[in-house]
Amino acid sequence: MWWTGAVFYEVYVRSFADHDGNGIGDLRGITDRLPYLAELGVDAVWLTPFYRSPMADHGYDVADPRAVDPLFGDLAAFDALLARAHGLGLRVTVDLVPNHTSDQHEWFRAARGAEPGDPERSRYIFRGGRGPDGVEPPNNWPSVFGGPAWTRLPDGQWYLHLFASEQPDLNWSHPEVAADLDTTMRFWLDRGVDGFRIDVAHGMAKPAGLPDLSPDALHGLHSMSDSNDPRFDNDGVHEVHRGVRRTLDAYPEVMAVGEIWVGDDERVARYVRPDELHLAFNFRLLESPWNAEELRTAVDRSLRSIAGTGTPACWVLSNHDRPRHVTRYGGGKVGLCRARAAALLQLALPGVAYVYNGDELGLPDVDLPDEALQDPIWERSGHRERGRDGSRVPLPWAGDEPPYDFSPGASSWLPAPEGWAGLTAAAQGDDPCSILNLYRHALRIRRTWRGRSAMAPEASLTWLELPRDALGFVREDGLVCVLNAGTEPIVLPPGDLLLASGPLTSLTTSADSGGLALPPDTAAWLAST
Repeated sequence: MWWTGAVFYEVYVRSFADHDGNGIGDLRGITDRLPYLAELGVDAVWLTPFYRSPMADHGYDVADPRAVDPLFGDLAAFDALLARAHGLGLRVTVDLVPNHTSDQHEWFRAARGAEPGDPERSRYIFRGGRGPDGVEPPNNWPSVFGGPAWTRLPDGQWYLHLFASEQPDLNWSHPEVAADLDTTMRFWLDRGVDGFRIDVAHGMAKPAGLPDLSPDALHGLHSMSDSNDPRFDNDGVHEVHRGVRRTLDAYPEVMAVGEIWVGDDERVARYVRPDELHLAFNFRLLESPWNAEELRTAVDRSLRSIAGTGTPACWVLSNHDRPRHVTRYGGGKVGLCRARAAALLQLALPGVAYVYNGDELGLPDVDLPDEALQDPIWERSGHRERGRDGSRVPLPWAGDEPPYDFSPGASSWLPAPEGWAGLTAAAQGDDPCSILNLYRHALRIRRTWRGRSAMAPEASLTWLELPRDALGFVREDGLVCVLNAGTEPIVLPPGDLLLASGPLTSLTTSADSGGLALPPDTAAWLAST
């Protein structure tokens, strides 16, 4: 299938390119920039939600999943984008948000206006409260965005929202909920989309009785991947994905990838069984620090989690929900050097890769002023957590001053910082040593290297014996990747050099005369001899 070994490019719609000048990215802006993505060498794009929404969570609070929000354009603009992408050889995948809707969705507006016990409320999760007069929430679950996961209506009932209060969770035991998702999928598939990314794909099924979190579990919650968190990864979610797969199987050459924050390897594998999803995001590489042993462990666990499933691994370094890896790896010149090396590691691994818009430009997170922050996490945490806005600043395309040709207008929805002129796509395109051209070169090699056989679902790799602070492997097709995460140069193994993330050095000892050394925070690809 086309997605086996594909490189997907995540377009965060608000931040990619603005056509109409209002400072917010839109569908026509994306269409204008599609030739850039074709030149970059990716195989497919993933569009974050562009559906009708009040934008409480920047589109992940969907009021109508079968309509384009006027902020981004209209259906004609979407169809034009799709046609242009396909004309350039790019596949297009779009987000599905099945765990919740907006509180402005017609279903929830009807539920809010109904009486307790009315069938209009049965599509969501309503409960009576605890304590005197039901003044306490039905359980002690927190919202992922901070604060409680329950909001009380004036009539006394509470509704569940694992995210913002404007995002009520759907009740997936209600048949209309599954039927509506099927209608939504067919609507976009009939227009020609090539697949879906499923938001919070481990979250739709809720445990029977909605039990409290234990004090230890409540204290220990740090992410959606905690194994002791009853809010996620309940067994009933797999029937939801079987339904998704039944719809997809009616359309040739389409796929779905799930956002699955699950820590247990065996449980990850359940999501990619033959009658469920085609791919599952693996976030272990994203969560690993700059440490050779931990990076190798992340790769080993990721490959082990899908072994025998017939599906390829799915590698991620950054996305719109996490700090960019330039920043995670230390920021500045050090962070950029490490990000360049990590790109070669990610793109050499067997399977599928997802590149977040701006990864190829080496963008760091931006330390935004308080008044610019828009992520609901900022408000719901009582201004204790700054949220995800720093990794969502619009892309710099050209020029010396903000907004760097992102928009024909004078500003952007999140302010771009001064000093990004050298990071623009235009500036980097003219620099043969830029990270943009490193990505272009790496993707060209990946696309043509010996028929891409090493990207098959069951492709394997063999680890090399290297110094403790380095890791390296050889794929079964002979491509070698070596990464030095230490503080001293290491000797490169034998092979013809294909690409390096930074300058190499010559070995100086007589025994190594004529050889090359890999400096710290650098990676290289070689053809094994």
